[in-house]
Amino acid sequence: MNAELDAVGLNIFASRLDAVCEEMGAVLRNAAFSPNIRDRLDFSCAVFDAAGELCAQAAHIPVHLGSMAYAMRDIVSALPWADGDMVIVNDPFLGGTHLPDVTLIAPVFNAGERVGFVANRAHHADIGADSPGSMPISRRLEEEGVIIPPTHLLRSGRIDEQVLAGILGRTRNPRDGRGDFSAQISANLAGRARLADLIGPLGNAAFRAALGALNDYAERLAINSLSDVPDGEYHFADVMDDDGLGSVDLPIRATLRVNAGRVHIDFDGTAAQVAGNINCPLSVAAAGVFYALRCLMPANTPACAGTFRPITLSAPEGSLLNARRPAAVAAGNVETSTRVVDVVLGALARAIPERIPAASHGSMNNLAMGSADPARPWDYYETIGGGMGAGRDGGGLSAVQTHMTNTLNTPIESFEMRYPARVTRYAIRDGSGGAGARRGGDGLIREFEFLADAQVTLLTERRRHAPWGLDGGAPGARGENALNGEMLAGGKHSLAVHAGDRLTVATPGGGGYGTQKPSGSAA
Repeated sequence: MNAELDAVGLNIFASRLDAVCEEMGAVLRNAAFSPNIRDRLDFSCAVFDAAGELCAQAAHIPVHLGSMAYAMRDIVSALPWADGDMVIVNDPFLGGTHLPDVTLIAPVFNAGERVGFVANRAHHADIGADSPGSMPISRRLEEEGVIIPPTHLLRSGRIDEQVLAGILGRTRNPRDGRGDFSAQISANLAGRARLADLIGPLGNAAFRAALGALNDYAERLAINSLSDVPDGEYHFADVMDDDGLGSVDLPIRATLRVNAGRVHIDFDGTAAQVAGNINCPLSVAAAGVFYALRCLMPANTPACAGTFRPITLSAPEGSLLNARRPAAVAAGNVETSTRVVDVVLGALARAIPERIPAASHGSMNNLAMGSADPARPWDYYETIGGGMGAGRDGGGLSAVQTHMTNTLNTPIESFEMRYPARVTRYAIRDGSGGAGARRGGDGLIREFEFLADAQVTLLTERRRHAPWGLDGGAPGARGENALNGEMLAGGKHSLAVHAGDRLTVATPGGGGYGTQKPSGSAA
């Protein structure tokens, strides 16, 4: 293969890298035990170069992939690597997101030289927290489950059973946990084999040259796209409802500085880290920034390191978006990252209002539940969709996952087959989208009846502050949570429920766009 690739050759090369990630995802999904991975697709797969720079990723979970792209280089440089190794990590302050997201990383060698890495990240509903679902209303990282620093799980192709047993020994259902870890290992083995198949006929030097060309091309596309944003400084602020432990209305502020297609986002003025678990490491904030700006680029922009070269960010150390250990972070990955997107899009709306939609529902509406009863222990976790914000050219979609999550719902049949609860209502929340010339999408109503005693955790947002509209559009409806018909104040709760109890989650709608014309007015 020539070092100089033409456009067709570069496109084929990028597509082959993407196919490695897609096949990894297919293996992981088909081999996983838990509904959260198998049915909801709460996992991500990616390929990195020998230094830990992103080469390709499948269209999986933005918060997983953006944070891996930001933090992988540090993990790679800190460890020795040999053929057949595989490293496991979930520490949010060492390249992870929150403890349930467990990452497995495998090096790829060709002709005795390390040429890249494959990695996958999957959300485990049980990672050893005392609270079923491992998404507790926590004060410290240690309360959220087992913390795994970068550790060799495989050496020379052999599993270190002591390491695995140390992790599974903290969980309530080690059989399912072992099955999911085996699926992650299998996904990396498939990715390693396919990447080696790609590199072998090319040779290491030609592979590196092709990656260099791909990154340079992606950078040109990114700069060209971001150049459509007028040079200048743009400000926006939004708030987190609460941290579940008494702090409310916590600001996230962004200043977006644009100069000739290069963007820096400064989060100075954002609230300090809090006692509750809505804090996040800077890598999670970076994922939100990368995602929001990636949305301005053409669909065919390669998902590689070059795409993000024109983008930088900063956040005060000790703030919500750059928390210090041992801050609790379980909800930061899911809720605060979503608000980062809202803030970045809000700042962009000051610059290019015709291209930016109103706020979407603004919460992953996290529901974790289960039982520690040794006779029948179980853990379950899901995110619930809501309304998408409307834009100039169309209304928002209803009942969808948006922005930082890209998961599915758990099918009712799968849920009821495995757990002592039933779904008694699952419907679109009619009228919850914001009014406007273009109406915001409607949220969802999902109601559960428990067939046995259980513990429930709700980590939700947009219960105090509605998703904003744009250009005169009305905000979407705020979300609501209720137990047995009684409204729960706030968005974060730890509840003991009993057989016969009913929990209802009504998710927010998306904001509307444009001023609605009076009824009967001329078009």
